[in-house]
Amino acid sequence: MSDIIIDNMPVNPKQSKFRHIFKTVKKERQLWILCIPLVAWVATFAYYPMYGIIIAFIKYVPGKPFLDCQWVGLKYFQQFFESPDLFLILRNTLAISGLDLLFGFPAPILLAILINELAFKRFKKFAQTVSYMPHFVSWVVVSSIMFTTLGTDGVFNEVLQLLGIVHEPVAFLSKGEYFWGLITISNIWKGIGWGSIIYLSAIAGIDEELYQAGAVDGLGRFGMIWHILLPGIKTTIVLLFILQIGGILNAGFEQQLLIGNSQTREYYDVIDTYAYRYGIQLGRYSYGAAIGLMKSAIGLSLVLITNKIAKKVSDLSII
Repeated sequence: MSDIIIDNMPVNPKQSKFRHIFKTVKKERQLWILCIPLVAWVATFAYYPMYGIIIAFIKYVPGKPFLDCQWVGLKYFQQFFESPDLFLILRNTLAISGLDLLFGFPAPILLAILINELAFKRFKKFAQTVSYMPHFVSWVVVSSIMFTTLGTDGVFNEVLQLLGIVHEPVAFLSKGEYFWGLITISNIWKGIGWGSIIYLSAIAGIDEELYQAGAVDGLGRFGMIWHILLPGIKTTIVLLFILQIGGILNAGFEQQLLIGNSQTREYYDVIDTYAYRYGIQLGRYSYGAAIGLMKSAIGLSLVLITNKIAKKVSDLSII
């Protein structure tokens, strides 16, 4: 690559790029100083522990240095793909994540639109506060509410019997065919308000002049939502959709262990609960690490693939 000539002096392109970066950092030094604690936190808790992924490729013995452990390569990855439970846990993982993507992803968008359309400011603030509250309720409390409500002696069964819909209590939490629907509903209830915050922020950033122009053109409320509001938050929707596709193998962990039982295990056992059972409870740490690493690698691949497709289709992407 030829050098760039500035004032009859040759300047290497790499040096020119380095000077540009240095000037930019110097100009924005206050922002970079504010970012130091965050960068330090991410480096310490997110990147430093990553050396531990070597456990997936060795026969790890607790207390023994990594270099002294036997190297086994892809042995544990192979064992996972040859496991008789592979189809079951993949089915459950993709089913729960698929339902959450199908119903749980648009739910915060709809809630944000509904809250935005409220005319009374006090009621709007009240609705926002109430919708956020379930996010701060632990899964332990949520599971207790579900057992109290949906148990054979629960309120829901009593109402069904009073209305004559059923003659005997239905064991909703003990039948596997109900589990996917119940876990999807609980996930939506717990996360819909918190997820709507980002969309409400995006809606707040839409120029008011667009609404005024829409009113002049005769657009009603639904027309403004369809032609102004949704296009205004399109970027946010696409970016969050890409990230959710990347986490499609994260079908949950706490809720499965707390709400599920031996009778519904065939429907609640997902990759994370399987890795916990074999990797932690049975002490097969290398096997559990291999499953986690494989899941992360697939998630990263899905993000990159979805990002590339989104860029071609809508010209929007994360990177």
